[in-house]
Amino acid sequence: MKTTLKTALLLAAISPMLRISAFADGKSIYGEDDRVDYYAASADMKALADSVVSLWSAGSIKLDAASGKYTLATEKFGDRLNLCPGEKFREQPIGAFCSGSLVGEDMIMTAGHCVADETDCAAARMVFGFAVKTAGGEAPVKIAASEVYSCKKIVKRFLGGEPSGGSTSGLGPDYALVQLDRKVTGHKPLPVNRNQKLKKGTKLVVIGHPVGLPLKVAAGSSVRDASPKGYFVADLDTFGGNSGSPVFNASTKLIEGILVRGDQDFIQAPGGGCITMATYLQSGGRGEDVTKVSELQAFIPRLAGERQAADDAEAPASQPMTLENLDLQDGMEQRFNIRF
Repeated sequence: MKTTLKTALLLAAISPMLRISAFADGKSIYGEDDRVDYYAASADMKALADSVVSLWSAGSIKLDAASGKYTLATEKFGDRLNLCPGEKFREQPIGAFCSGSLVGEDMIMTAGHCVADETDCAAARMVFGFAVKTAGGEAPVKIAASEVYSCKKIVKRFLGGEPSGGSTSGLGPDYALVQLDRKVTGHKPLPVNRNQKLKKGTKLVVIGHPVGLPLKVAAGSSVRDASPKGYFVADLDTFGGNSGSPVFNASTKLIEGILVRGDQDFIQAPGGGCITMATYLQSGGRGEDVTKVSELQAFIPRLAGERQAADDAEAPASQPMTLENLDLQDGMEQRFNIRF
């Protein structure tokens, strides 16, 4: 974060409803605001977004047994923060405190500060489908029970440091892997980059819930610095609430990391009458910190395709085809089919 708890004004406005940990790490807009709603994203981005989850306090959702749906407690973004007129997504609801991604049949990946301990995890609810899915539509505030999950346990967690006095000394990775109460249905686990070779300029996409808003997809960013131990820096358009968001390689669509820290989100507009988003040149600001997925990929279960590839890589090399080892009874065509 740029400041330890951002601005007192922002926290005072949000904390009665949302957990402070969601906003302890500032995020910002770099260059153009590239955030779009789910419905406006490309088909390949929608496929990824379907497996991104929002984290809510258990007290912010209530089950109606008759309908089998949860009602989400939300407030209008603009009203809650006293946003200036014309601010993007001002009229949309907010309520989630962090973001995450499905990386196993019953496992999500998020930021370590989003679930500080087992008590925090038990009090969180993981909700799929909080998104605006049609032009002119609204995000649902009633969610089917099948889309809501709770925490069974924290599988692996590491809490990184916080910037202090402008220094980045002592920072590092920040992550958590959470096992859910049951296997997820209707959503596919997302693949991570298990052979990470990041470099400056790698194009990125981030998907999550900035400020607890309905899901947003934001492209148009890239790696600024891949050298820090445990994390990299990028010019992602993100905010508090994006903490835990998966950051994808724009080309491969593999997860490269988890959004965890960044610059200041909001500032007072000139005159002090309302709040506006903090914006920077594309190359300005401190940038946003992303935990490298290489820090935790060993604890993420391999998907079916990954397991097969790993098995193939470990299998003994095939013998060269000669008259001595060719089984003619199997037929030449059958042998080639098996081998290739």
